[in-house]
Amino acid sequence: MPADAAGLGRARAAAFVAPALLLIAGFLVFPALWTIYLGMTDYRLTGLAAAEPAFTGLDNVRRALDEDQFTHSLGLTLQFVVGSAVLGQALLGFAIAWLLRERHGALRRLVEALVLLAWILPGSVVAFLWIALLDREDGTLNALLGTPGTAWLVEHPMAAIIVFNIWRGTAFSMMLYAAALSSVPPSQLETARLAGASSWQQLRDVVLPRIRGHVLTNLLLISLWTFNDFTPFLLTNGGPGDETEIMPVFVYKTALFNGELGYGAALSVLMLLVNLVIALVYVRLLRAREAAS
Repeated sequence: MPADAAGLGRARAAAFVAPALLLIAGFLVFPALWTIYLGMTDYRLTGLAAAEPAFTGLDNVRRALDEDQFTHSLGLTLQFVVGSAVLGQALLGFAIAWLLRERHGALRRLVEALVLLAWILPGSVVAFLWIALLDREDGTLNALLGTPGTAWLVEHPMAAIIVFNIWRGTAFSMMLYAAALSSVPPSQLETARLAGASSWQQLRDVVLPRIRGHVLTNLLLISLWTFNDFTPFLLTNGGPGDETEIMPVFVYKTALFNGELGYGAALSVLMLLVNLVIALVYVRLLRAREAAS
């Protein structure tokens, strides 16, 4: 029997890998293929189409591309991703990591613990806390600002969920950037400092070129996570109206509230394609960086 590098042989190596492949097939591959199939039918939760769904091909995709609701939801989602992930979590996470890079002791541990706490709490708990914070009548924010009666989730719903997601997700960026900054040789920063470089010049000319790969990796991950985040639904239910109906909420309402599982599946496939485009853009930037270096 031909042996591999570990000396197991192909049959025994395949036996070791088989359970993992079965799990991947059962929980990833099959659901993905089933979603693509449902997206090409008129399957519904109730009615005749629930018992005998008809194959419709790409009709659901054409319907989505022709509907203003889809483009509106996609625009809100991109706004949510850019505002809360690319500009919010990434910049705030880097700022915290940069400010704490030379700090030690209780202050650093306290800041890191507070930021991590927001990340590890369950989404339902965090949403309840923010509803209490932003409540019109007895909200903590109104009490602090002296603005009783301000309905933040009604008057500024998109800004509210963007700030909410920044607060909730900054911890990952902070930890990744902290690890990246620790990989920058102190001797290079000391040399730049002795040469008269300011903190901004050290950051621009020494630090950022060395951690660019970490920055792009972080942006890729948080962009994809934010694009598929359903937690804002717990705050606003997609409202008022459809002002915060980002793509995951739009798919959820279409498939379950309206009962259009086929159309909802097609929307999910379109979401997957947008995710692939985002990932390809970041991967291309990473490869360009590797080629340049």
